[in-house]
Order: sequence, then structure tokens, then C-alpha cells
Amino acid sequence: MAIYLDDVSRTFGEYLLIPGLTTKKCVPSNVLLKTPLVKYAKDDTPAIELNIPFVSAIMQSVSGPELAIELARNGGLSFIYGSQSIADQASMVRKVKKFKAGFVVSDSNLTPEDTLADVIRIVKKTGHSTIGITDDGSSNGKLLGLISSRDHREERDPLNRKVKEFMTPFSKLIVGQLGISLSEANNILWNHKLNSLPVIDKDQHLAYFVFRKDYDSHRDNPDELSDETKQLVVGAGINTRDYPERVPALIEAGADVLCIDSSDGYSEWQQETLRWIKHEYGNAVLVGAGNVVDSDGFRYLVDAGADFVKVGIGGGSICITREQKGIGRGQATALMDVVHARDEYCRETGVYIPVCSDGGLVHDYHMVLALAMGADFLMMGRYFARFDESPTKTLRVGNNYVKEYWGEGSNRAQNWQRYDMGGSESLKFEEGVDSYVPYAGKLKDNLAITLGKIKATMCSCGAISIRELQRNAKITLVSSTSIVEGGAHDVILKEQN
Repeated sequence: MAIYLDDVSRTFGEYLLIPGLTTKKCVPSNVLLKTPLVKYAKDDTPAIELNIPFVSAIMQSVSGPELAIELARNGGLSFIYGSQSIADQASMVRKVKKFKAGFVVSDSNLTPEDTLADVIRIVKKTGHSTIGITDDGSSNGKLLGLISSRDHREERDPLNRKVKEFMTPFSKLIVGQLGISLSEANNILWNHKLNSLPVIDKDQHLAYFVFRKDYDSHRDNPDELSDETKQLVVGAGINTRDYPERVPALIEAGADVLCIDSSDGYSEWQQETLRWIKHEYGNAVLVGAGNVVDSDGFRYLVDAGADFVKVGIGGGSICITREQKGIGRGQATALMDVVHARDEYCRETGVYIPVCSDGGLVHDYHMVLALAMGADFLMMGRYFARFDESPTKTLRVGNNYVKEYWGEGSNRAQNWQRYDMGGSESLKFEEGVDSYVPYAGKLKDNLAITLGKIKATMCSCGAISIRELQRNAKITLVSSTSIVEGGAHDVILKEQN
């Protein structure tokens, strides 16, 4: 006879938060949403912490480089989808890492003997209008000059004109010396009204550029998630098939963290993948695993070396795994079970394993419930798919604007690796659908509203941090009748113009 669990499989929609004492310190401006991404010893600091508890789903229709850049600028993190060639995924990771850095290694360089045609070509290729002119055309050659958009006019100057004839020569450049701090470099930019500052070593070799626009960007995005070199932090999804080739390429491209993308993570394939990564790289490469829905799956992946564990099977808006295979668990019940195992593991070992809740979030208040139930951060697909920055097309269907959104288990995605059962390379049946989501505009604008709701709810619970919320929150089950009572009822709503 099968093992029968007595608990009911419950969703977030079956719970409400009970208000706690709202003290005078409990105002939204005091709420901090910083949270660990990867495991750490209880008295230490995690290698990566998120500034907001959001990561984007490992999906073709969600996590491209544009969304990864914008989410990192606002404090979260994206996992670039892995259902593509290794080269294409690595290229997307590089695009995110190159977007912004305090000290930028130049990838737009020419020699004095090159021509205006070469300048135009490199600007079109890289999108960068500042070009370092070095003796050998490399990123660390001897700096001889600089070209910006102000130094030439394509429609006026002959294309065969030599770079040395219109570049700003080194003698007229203001430069910084290698070893200068980012703060000092920004002061030079402001004091001399410069757009860029070349940083050179003692032999005049180009080391970096510092750009004024990067300072402005950071000022406008105070929660920006960046590494020690001021580059944006980005993750990447991997599978349990080609990881010996994919992982090295992603690490070389600059990925800060990896995550095994699977609908069911409680498997020997994930164990082998985790053990291979930890054997080859040790703790230098951080990797999450999942998805699981109970304590057994959590402990199995942690013992194999997972740096965080993802919870949720079948709760996503485009996922039909439960319908097709009859496996899964209500997201709230699954999360509480895994969190209990996480806390027990921490008491036993002194090591804290962050838990990611993936799926089942219908309303914004569900996010607070998930955090209160013990999730350290949330992975979302539908939420981010609606925004300008997601990779999909914006279409007009009837009188509404929508964006395409499809599951990794759909025939469209052809991501058979995510449903690996060790057999032949094919998608036997679909576990995801092809759909639309309402178009919502810019990520930043929508995220501000969501975070505002989360902070306000936390204040009502008497908490100004996620840890305080988890310690102090009171949660109650609700009946079907009280769910109806929670919305507008017994009134005639006015039509919205």
C-alpha cells in the first residue's frame, strides 16, 4: 500500500495574514527586503544576497538578457534560460555582465591606422560610441588616443579617413592611474565634465574605462545587484545532460550562480550533476537545484551539494504537470514542509540553505504569505513575462495588448532536458501550455507597485525585514465563504472608463 499523507495539499489562496502590532518603526521606508540566495554558515555572510526577494524563471519567454539587466538593476536576479545552444546562452550572460561595471574592460578598440569605416563598423557591432585607440588595437595596448561620437560625422567625413587624423590624442586626454578608486574616478569625471575616463597603468597601457552614465545609473537604482567589480549579477539555467560542456562555458562567460532547471528535482541525475560541479569547482561555483515538494527531496539535494533548493511542482500558471502526470503538491503545503526540513538541517549542521518558492503566486499578497511561510526568495515567470523587457512579442488581441508566454514543457519550447527521465532525446507529451499574458509595461514601474504592497503588508504584520516576518507573522486558514467576503461583494460596481 502506498504511503498516505494525512495533510491537505493547500495553496496560498487558502490563507490570510493576521495583523500584528504595527509600531512606529513599521513604515514602508524602513522595510529591508535583503535575503540570502545561497547557503552559508549560520554566523557568516552569504556569497550572494538579493536586495529584493525576486528571481525570474528559467524560461525562454521570460529570462533573456534585457530582463536580466533590468531586474538586477532593481535588486533581483534572472537565470538566463538554458533551452538554447551553449554558445547563445553564454553570449546572453556576457551581455548582462558587460552592461554596466564601475571599471569596464574596453571591447571597442582600434589602431591609429584604421579608418572611419572601421569606426562605424565597430560602433554598429558593439553599440559603444567610445573607442580606445591603442598601438595594437587591443583592449590593453598602449593608449594613443580616444574617439567618441563628437570626433566624427559619418555623412561629412570620407570613410577612408585615418583614425589618427580625427582622434583625440593622448596628450589631450585626462586619464586615471591604475589603482584609482571608483569614487576618485567619478570625482574626476564630474570635475572635468567628462563622459568617460580611461584608466592606464604605469606604462600607458589601457586597463579600463569608467563612464559617467554608470554613475547616473547607480544613483537611479540604489538597490542594484552587482558584484565586487560593479558588474551586474546574473544566473544561468543548466540541465542534467550537457552540464560538462555547458557549465565551463557559462562560468567563463561570467555567470555568478547556476540552477538546475527541472520539473522534478528529486532524481539521481540531479545528484550526479551537483556532485560533478562540486568535484570540479568546489564552492567556487554556486548552484541551486530542484524542484522538490517535500523534506525528503530537499535533504537529498542538499546532501548532494545544492546551494539553494527550489520548491514547487505543477503550481505555475502555464504548468500542467499535475494534470498530465498526477504528481505535485499544493504550493503552500510543499513550501511549509521543505522550510521545516531547512530549519531542522540548520539546527543539525549550522548551515542555512535558502529556499526558493517557485509557482502558485496569483496575487501580490501571496508573495508575502510565501515569505512568511519561510521562503527566502520567489521565482516567477508569469509576473515578469508581462513586461517590456521580457523576450516575447507584444501583440494586440481584440481590444487588449498581450505578450506571448509559453511553458518550458510545451512543444514550442522543446525543452525535453527539463523533463529528463534518462531516456531518448524527445518530448513525449506536453507539461506546459502556450498562452498570452496581459501586457503591463515597464518592469521598474510595476515592480515599484508590487514592492510597495509587500512593504505595506509587512508593516501591518509588525515586521520590517523578512526574518522578522518569518518570526512574527500569524497565518490563518480561510473558508471558501471568507474568500468571497475578501473581495468586493453585495454592491454594483461602477463601469471603468
